[in-house]
Amino acid sequence: MDISRRKKLEAKGFKIGSASEFLNLTPEESAFIEMKLALSKSLQKRRQEKKLSQTQLAQLIESSQSRVAKMEAGDASVSMDLLVRSLLALGATRKYVSELLQK
Repeated sequence: MDISRRKKLEAKGFKIGSASEFLNLTPEESAFIEMKLALSKSLQKRRQEKKLSQTQLAQLIESSQSRVAKMEAGDASVSMDLLVRSLLALGATRKYVSELLQK
């Protein structure tokens, strides 16, 4: 957000901050969410690079297309376990997954 827009909003009484501040997240909760989102984005990218549909990936991991859509959208109901297993099924290495989690 540019500085002039920020100043205008603050002058009108709006408080500007991060999503973590707004949701009152602990640093651990914020880090967990960032890790899940990194895994989700990577899953979608790898699936598309392999030219697989969500349905094809679902068959590969013995799940459903709607579950894959939720995984790629970073839905809170998706476990980290499923995200990691799906990345591994697409050929990701443990090192690759580890690097994603360190960012």
